Amino acid sequence: MNALRYGLTPKMKPISPRRSALVAALDVGSSKVVCLIARLRPQEPQQVLTRRSHAIEVVGFGHTHARGMKAGSVVNLGQAEDAIRRAVDAAERMAGVEIESVVLSLSAGRLASELFAADVDIVGSAVSDGDIARVLAAGSRHSLRDGRAVLHSLPVAYSIDGVDGVRDPRGMLGSRFGVHMHIATTDVAAARNLMLAVERGHLDVEAMVASPYVAGLAVLADDEADLGSAVVDLGAGTTTMAVFLGGRCVHLEGFALGGQHVTMDIARGLNARIADAERIKTLYGSVLAGGSDERDMVTVPPLSEDEREQAQFVSRAALVGIIKPRVEEILEMVRDRLAATSIAAERRGHVILTGGASQLTGLPDLASRILSRPVRIGRPLGIAGAPDSAKGPAFAVAAGLLVYPQAAHLEHFEARRKRHLVTGTGGYFTRVGQWLRESF
Repeated sequence: MNALRYGLTPKMKPISPRRSALVAALDVGSSKVVCLIARLRPQEPQQVLTRRSHAIEVVGFGHTHARGMKAGSVVNLGQAEDAIRRAVDAAERMAGVEIESVVLSLSAGRLASELFAADVDIVGSAVSDGDIARVLAAGSRHSLRDGRAVLHSLPVAYSIDGVDGVRDPRGMLGSRFGVHMHIATTDVAAARNLMLAVERGHLDVEAMVASPYVAGLAVLADDEADLGSAVVDLGAGTTTMAVFLGGRCVHLEGFALGGQHVTMDIARGLNARIADAERIKTLYGSVLAGGSDERDMVTVPPLSEDEREQAQFVSRAALVGIIKPRVEEILEMVRDRLAATSIAAERRGHVILTGGASQLTGLPDLASRILSRPVRIGRPLGIAGAPDSAKGPAFAVAAGLLVYPQAAHLEHFEARRKRHLVTGTGGYFTRVGQWLRESF
């Protein structure tokens, strides 16, 4: 957690395109905790998902109900730690390995983006790796703010002698070299407490990444990322979004409103228990009214355990009337935020919905009307070995965490001590040995 003292979240060393690795992903949300362990193997260039250098095969899967979390933030450290331990333990047992560190997602902390520009003189006549490192470091220096932690430092485009739009400047000739950088930040407190909950389970955080960014890595086709798309992750306690353009993530944002608020509206509107409201939303929830909805009835169990209290019945039309206003509010907030981003000029830019709350019946049609854009539901692409229950939009973030090591090279990387992602069953003894070496 030392990096957070300097306003920086942990960043992992990019994975070699010629080496295999085991990667552990941990998605801690408001409603669920997911741990995936996968083997990444180098692969030949593909005709689809061309930016991926490795094939991904899931070998371990753990999934449990989140506790001690609210709007993506830790509110009870002990409960959050226990839920994380349960999910990690289930994944370790399935994979037959003991993990030492994880790639961790974050959706809380008021995600925000800024764009910075910096330039330096080219040493010699051609751009070298040293010039690239210097200009990225110069751009990153502008990003530090009190109370904020840097999640991502992503170069969007380079320039040479005032000519913009350079994608790979290595070897090009010029005298002045510049970069436009996308810096994504979050509240330090949100990042610090989530890291603490993980580290109390004797795990290191190899990298911390924004949830909508990695969701985009999992669900976007190459053309969508190139032409301009927005990934909207509709979680239980937060709604976060990432804008991709030219193959790069150029904007991140979020707000504390999500599917759990829909559940609470149902519980209040039907005078039902929260657990029953969640079940009713999952089984019968919709944002589009049908012709028979007035006749179709939904059973609502009584609020108390008193046997004399009878279950009530409400029409599906009444249920839609409770759900739709809240969903419209969320989508209108998304619309207003997208209007201020670079995708606003790309009127046909797609919107891809992920997250558990995206599974409401009729949501793509409603979102398309409100956002005035083509909308589809995003599911993880190119992930082998995952169980059927982990292939839906609710697991896009967890799947994207497995893709992220292949995209880590895009970020400004500060060299630090090397850590291993995953060990075999001797991981415990490896940690003991390290403790002995450092202590004596």
